[in-house]
Amino acid sequence: MNLSQMSKAELEAFKNEAQAKLDEYKAMGLSLNMARGKPSAEQLDLTQGLLTTVVTSADCIADDGTDCRNYGGVDGLPQAKDLFAPMLNVERDQLILGGSSSLNMMYDTIAKFMLFGVSKDSTPWKDQGKLKWLCPCPGYDRHFLVTQTFGFEMINVPMKDDGPDMDMIEKLVAEDESIKGVWCVPMYGNPTGITFSDEVVKRFASMKTKADDFRIFWDNAYCIHHLTDTPDKLLDLLEECKKAGNPDRAIEFASTSKVTFAGAGVAMMASSKENADYIRSHMTVQTIGPDKINQLRHVKFFGSFEGIKEHMKKHRAMLAPKFAAVLGGLEKEIAPLGIGSWTKPNGGYFISFDALDGCAKRIVELCKQTGVVLTGAGATFPYKKDPKDKNIRIAPSYPPVEELKLAVEVFTTAVKLASAEKLLNKI
Repeated sequence: MNLSQMSKAELEAFKNEAQAKLDEYKAMGLSLNMARGKPSAEQLDLTQGLLTTVVTSADCIADDGTDCRNYGGVDGLPQAKDLFAPMLNVERDQLILGGSSSLNMMYDTIAKFMLFGVSKDSTPWKDQGKLKWLCPCPGYDRHFLVTQTFGFEMINVPMKDDGPDMDMIEKLVAEDESIKGVWCVPMYGNPTGITFSDEVVKRFASMKTKADDFRIFWDNAYCIHHLTDTPDKLLDLLEECKKAGNPDRAIEFASTSKVTFAGAGVAMMASSKENADYIRSHMTVQTIGPDKINQLRHVKFFGSFEGIKEHMKKHRAMLAPKFAAVLGGLEKEIAPLGIGSWTKPNGGYFISFDALDGCAKRIVELCKQTGVVLTGAGATFPYKKDPKDKNIRIAPSYPPVEELKLAVEVFTTAVKLASAEKLLNKI
């Protein structure tokens, strides 16, 4: 029965039952975590062999004769570029390989643009007064923290089923020169699981912007993280920008953080050759080069991009049952009551749950009281302020399936209690 159709007496009884159930969970002394999209230990074990691919001094020599133990190769090992270029559908000279963190590359790129501008002929962002940044939300909290740290005024842009509200974005960027960029997780987005439609990608590529130094930060973190036999398809933004006459507009980022080792993968960025050359010119000042031995490890372990795709099937085998456990629990316990909605992604690491307005903080707190940790309510919005206090990001990847099922039981019970409380307050 839909909760909103219950009488006050029925709601009171429902609430008391949910409270009693939560009290039982509290007494169990649980310690379960669904807060962040961390790979499980079993997933990390899949690439343990990475550590034994480079052992002897002879193993450290790349195909072109580069001794990976030494200085050089500021933008990455050429052999590793050939491995990863197909992942982003780019040429070698468009690709830059870094350390283990793509977030670090995003932060660093914004810092470069703040200090030096987006090209050698542009005005540094720091010299252009108060600046703004577009933030499709719910979105990735660490993205928002980066632009907040640099002092951008962040503008919420609602997410739709096929991507951000492009009518709103097109209007804003056409009228306001102070808007310098937009965050995007275009495939299996964090936390929505949405993949941008072809139309959205084309509109991003071709839209008119008042600022000639506007940049799209295209964080394609989950481009190979499929969960089904019918994966989503994402149009190539860099190619569309080129077709639209805006070849320098977008910068794409990715990494192997959830492919190999979360703390020791390979991060990468790609753009037009002009953009890549400009960024390289600054990198020659700030670094002697990345960890080429780690990049060579990845080359030896995978062999080819086909090897990476085969490896991702092993991840899928571990992740798909966990997503099924969460989605199954929500469908069974919440769907009949009409007190929430959620995404059903074909890939990525997250499920986005929308509670009744005004309930997210209460749900997260109730779960915390029982020993189940969730991402903080509001984290998926700039400044951690969800205007409707309804969105919660669920990360199924880390706990074992049996623990996850128990965590979902706690979560759905908390949703029931918070929803009943909210509806009773309206009577």
